[in-house]
Amino acid sequence: MSATFHVVLYEPEIPPNTGNIIRLCANTGASLHLIRPLGFDWDNRRLKRAGLDYHEYADVNLHDSLADFTAAAAPARVFACTTKGTTGYHQPRYRPGDTFLFGPETRGLPDPVLAEFADEYKLRVPMRAASRSLNLANAVAVIAYEAWRQLEFSGGR
Repeated sequence: MSATFHVVLYEPEIPPNTGNIIRLCANTGASLHLIRPLGFDWDNRRLKRAGLDYHEYADVNLHDSLADFTAAAAPARVFACTTKGTTGYHQPRYRPGDTFLFGPETRGLPDPVLAEFADEYKLRVPMRAASRSLNLANAVAVIAYEAWRQLEFSGGR
């Protein structure tokens, strides 16, 4: 079965976040793509503990760069998920195969990467005015489940 959509973590730093996202992707049918450098060893025990036994059910791919991901996956539409976005995550009409790109936990997507996206492809999860950001795994969950909901929970039960 092909992936419902793709989640891309650009230079993820925190093993438990990535482990939780592995589990999330396994449960939503999304493919997960990790862009190096990673802030942890791929065999990190905290990563494995957070992902529990879901590694075998998740489609996880490692790429040396964002360009390598793009060449390998050839995504039709990519949405940058950022606190700097102006489009609410709930506004686009998602399609199977859409891609959601998330930046590293401590700094988000770099400005040169964000510059490649039109405003309507920069998604934002609303927060209170004084808040800086959501936990990465939580932000991925919010957006992934909205996309999957719009796809009528294809492949779910």
